[in-house]
Amino acid sequence: MLRYCIYLLISQILSSFYAFHDYSLITVQRMKTMKLPFTKMHGIGNDFIVIEHNALDSALDLSSLAKRLCERRFSIGADQLLLVYPSKAADFKMRIFNADGSEVEMCGNGIRCIARYLWDRGMTDKSVISVETMAGVMYPEKAGDLVRVDMGQPGLEPSMIPVNLNHQVVRYPLEVHDQTFLITCVSMGNPHTIIVVDDIETFPVEFYGPLIEHDRLFPKKTNVEFIRIPDSNTIIMRVWERGAGETLACGTGASAVAAAAHLLALTERKVTVQLRGGNLQIEWSSENNHIYKTGPAEEVYEGVVKL
Repeated sequence: MLRYCIYLLISQILSSFYAFHDYSLITVQRMKTMKLPFTKMHGIGNDFIVIEHNALDSALDLSSLAKRLCERRFSIGADQLLLVYPSKAADFKMRIFNADGSEVEMCGNGIRCIARYLWDRGMTDKSVISVETMAGVMYPEKAGDLVRVDMGQPGLEPSMIPVNLNHQVVRYPLEVHDQTFLITCVSMGNPHTIIVVDDIETFPVEFYGPLIEHDRLFPKKTNVEFIRIPDSNTIIMRVWERGAGETLACGTGASAVAAAAHLLALTERKVTVQLRGGNLQIEWSSENNHIYKTGPAEEVYEGVVKL
């Protein structure tokens, strides 16, 4: 009789144990299949996943989320994840995560897409809106079917970029592997390193890009722009983006390139920057020293992704 009671007690304990764990498994699976609404957008091929802050679970790790959603072929796929928040300093706030999960200061194509997203959904009726970023407040405005953005003043001081030097970086020789490049560095709220090359189409961007990005000269790494200048009003550009690899376009990069090319006396203040995904119009104002960038921003589709 005693043995039977012991068996019965053990049976009840095990039943309770497995019932609890079955419930826990169901809870975990429900968490894993949370549905997250998103919008896919691009600015001349630089593509983004846009998500509003109120769709996000507070427990989500945003860096891990960016890596998961931006992975091509296995998920939505994008260069960056853009998150829209309310702001106390501006009309809205934008947070930007690269495909590798790193959070970055600013994205020129991304801010045009955010502006288009807000206008198309009636979230603002302003033709000029203010958007808070880690690089400061930016001001996109409607320009017909395009979006024009005041990108602010280019930064040339080494602490602004930053670089591990105590002087401006203009035609500075940088040894990388078997090459010495003459680099010019500009900050557009994020770091850019510009290099003029002869043959832009065949240049091995995927080889030299990451080597320069991670060079010890750059404590926060750097975006790298390789350019060719056919005339004083045109720049042809390829870009290796910090944390994303080679992309079809980079808005802050195009702005930095326009500033660098003019500093090098190679172009006028107003240029067309030709990227693999399309063209951007860049003007470096002589009146207020601000750079203005104009280009398209397009919505591709809306969807829901299971997490």
